[in-house]
Amino acid sequence: MEEDCMMKFVTVAKEGNAAFVKMERPPANALSRQMIGELSEAFEQLRGDQETRAVLLYGEGRFFSAGADIKEFTTVENGSTFTKLARAGQEVFEKIEHFPKPVVAAIHGAALGGGLELAMACHIRLVSENAKLGLPELTLGLIPGFAGTQRLPRYVGTAKAAEMLFTGEPLTGKEAVEWGLANHAYPEEQLLEKAKEMVGKIARKSPLSLQAAIELLYQCKEGNYGDALVLEAKKFGELFESKDGKEGINAFVEKREPVFTGE
Repeated sequence: MEEDCMMKFVTVAKEGNAAFVKMERPPANALSRQMIGELSEAFEQLRGDQETRAVLLYGEGRFFSAGADIKEFTTVENGSTFTKLARAGQEVFEKIEHFPKPVVAAIHGAALGGGLELAMACHIRLVSENAKLGLPELTLGLIPGFAGTQRLPRYVGTAKAAEMLFTGEPLTGKEAVEWGLANHAYPEEQLLEKAKEMVGKIARKSPLSLQAAIELLYQCKEGNYGDALVLEAKKFGELFESKDGKEGINAFVEKREPVFTGE
């Protein structure tokens, strides 16, 4: 595995067309301002990397991320500064959700508060069976500030989102899959291997079709169903005319694996 860049709390490594973004801020991978900034920097670097077609995000140590750095909250002077802090985090997580390459989160230990909000910004979530996923902000007299109140209902529905928010009780990894918050749950010792397998499989797809699929998946968030259908048809035609589209069709007819180039 080739290590691409090293920051204080975030490491990016690459293997073939897959990139692995690792958070490493012991003991809990708390999302400090610097950590969020480094995540933003890492994804911006990968955005322009033509070799990278899919990204795995995970945490080193005991947790994926146990949430925002609460100690930093004590240094915030007033509500307006706190609002700016929330907006900054929202913008970074929004970039991840709309990242033109699939992002898979591998969640072990805990994804709480801001950690879960970060995971919800990823396109796919894989969890360990015993992981804890929750938004406990109301126990602090606060609310989630990194779009948790908006993304959570999209995955689990309004009533279940209300239960998670109001009680602050976390879900286990298995429950997260049952509720629609995560895609698959694995024994913790298998999680990273399974996640890398999925990212490797995704990375073999055409980067053009991956980008189009991401744009269409989130189109209804920005517009309406009719607009999304028009865009889908347009992308369908554009991809048919691309070299990757021709390659995919020819490979199917010739009964071989396609070799996509992103053209």
